[in-house]
Amino acid sequence: MKLVTEPYLTQVDRLPKTGNHILAQFEDNSIVVYQAYRPAIGNFAATQGYFGGEFSFERMSWIKPNFLWMMYRSGWGTKVNQEITLAMRLKRSAFDDILAQAVYSTFVPEIYTNELDWKKAVRVSNVRLQWDPDHCPSGGKLARRAIQLGLRGDVLKAYAKEWIIDIEDISEFVQQQRQNILPGYAQLITPRETVYPVVNIDTNIKLELAPNPACN
Repeated sequence: MKLVTEPYLTQVDRLPKTGNHILAQFEDNSIVVYQAYRPAIGNFAATQGYFGGEFSFERMSWIKPNFLWMMYRSGWGTKVNQEITLAMRLKRSAFDDILAQAVYSTFVPEIYTNELDWKKAVRVSNVRLQWDPDHCPSGGKLARRAIQLGLRGDVLKAYAKEWIIDIEDISEFVQQQRQNILPGYAQLITPRETVYPVVNIDTNIKLELAPNPACN
């Protein structure tokens, strides 16, 4: 497996406990995002290196840079039609562009002048943004919030065919680690993640990102 992993307990103490944070595994030119699909879609993508076949370009498709948030949503790969977990290595420049285009799924008065302006932004944007409570490996809710991004239209097409560097099926790893969700998490291994830096000031303000404690 290409993902860099480490014991969950090794990284949990260094991660922020509260606030909006993009937790991800990334390098200078790439970032890993996760999705879970039924076998027909997941196997095609992992084999071909892009999304096609039974993949629908008419629906919004959600990406998650946080591994444990993906595990919470997919039930560690046990939910129907989410049995195949994919790790997409995405161009970092594309991810930053996705963040810049993102519009909140619900009205946020601190960001938009009024609901009419927000609704106009929703209509023209091909990227949706949601902050939701992050979760520990066993599913418990945390004070920290995790991001997920919905893609549609031209952005989804570019993501599916142009922006992805590599697609890896990590379903076997997910199945193995699901057995290690035991009290204390002593044996649990997860992808190594740190706080993703958003350099663009306007995007940073829009996302309402909390300060990275590692930089303080």
